[in-house]
Amino acid sequence: MNKQFYLNHSKLDVVFKQNKDDFVVTEIPLYEFSGEGEHLIIKFRKKDLTTWDAQQIFSEQLGCKAKDIGYAGLKDKNAMTVQSFSVPKSCEANLAKFHHDNIKILETTYHNNKIRIGHLKGNKFFIRLKRVNTVDSRKIEQILGQMVTWGIPNYFGFQRFGIEGDNYKKGELIVQGKLKERSQKLRQMYINAYQSHLFNDWLSKRIELSKLVDAFEPKAIYEKLGLPLDIVKQMKKQEHPFKLLPGDLMSHYPFGKIFHVENLEEEAQKFYDRDRVPTGILAGKKIKVSVGLAYEIEKEYDIKIPEDGARRFAWIFPQEIESNYKDEKNWMEISFTLPKGSYATELISELIH
Repeated sequence: MNKQFYLNHSKLDVVFKQNKDDFVVTEIPLYEFSGEGEHLIIKFRKKDLTTWDAQQIFSEQLGCKAKDIGYAGLKDKNAMTVQSFSVPKSCEANLAKFHHDNIKILETTYHNNKIRIGHLKGNKFFIRLKRVNTVDSRKIEQILGQMVTWGIPNYFGFQRFGIEGDNYKKGELIVQGKLKERSQKLRQMYINAYQSHLFNDWLSKRIELSKLVDAFEPKAIYEKLGLPLDIVKQMKKQEHPFKLLPGDLMSHYPFGKIFHVENLEEEAQKFYDRDRVPTGILAGKKIKVSVGLAYEIEKEYDIKIPEDGARRFAWIFPQEIESNYKDEKNWMEISFTLPKGSYATELISELIH
């Protein structure tokens, strides 16, 4: 997939390496823990470990089953990350002896319930870019300003697709019945990668269409793509660089019900105001689809997949964006928060192209 960037600046020749020094992720819990209950909550910092690695380490040292350890989301291996696990209170006695070179326990408390996947408001990120000259530092600040105004596409990051980036191909073969995978965990991972690939492809196509609408006169778009002239004129008037279509499925932002676009002008303004965002399809069962013109593009990605589907925000708005240029080291340090399920590496990808 050739992913479309929505901003038009040239590539920035800076260095970003995903490692524990230059990439820090801190989980933002969905709620405050109650301080009492049958689950011990362990907030910890880890490096060079996946969440599953950490789960296994805690399981072995605390003497509880890995499946009884709850977490809200998976965190990167190639980063310094802060997150919380819940473990049965019965395992607490072994906590005093816990030791691992790559894990530091920061604090503990209690809660009534096990932490579940998705029990997460979002994540705060710190990222360091290197070999940034003064001119590029100003350019980065300008681009970050555009991101504050417009937000960013909510692509799935490369982490979703495996080391070789081709897990989605196995997922496609499984869906087509051409590949069997005995491991339920791997099967799920491959199918999820395929769903993510389809979403990214759809989003890229919609960004490409939006850029064409911005770049050409309505009549040329009508003649080239066959879109109704009156709709193209309405799209052209939309302030946001991602153009809505009649029949798009919108969601109130940052959470809320989804609904179809009826009044294009009104919904485009509310999108610009960050009150709502368009959603894209994660193909599968029990899925609500767009209608009309929006579905004409979406239908290519509405593939029958033997897993539950969903709608995913096509666009998100990073919060608390801050930057600090250290000219003596040619470093640009950036911090920001993203909603759950969004990828910091995609913000960096859009930033430096």
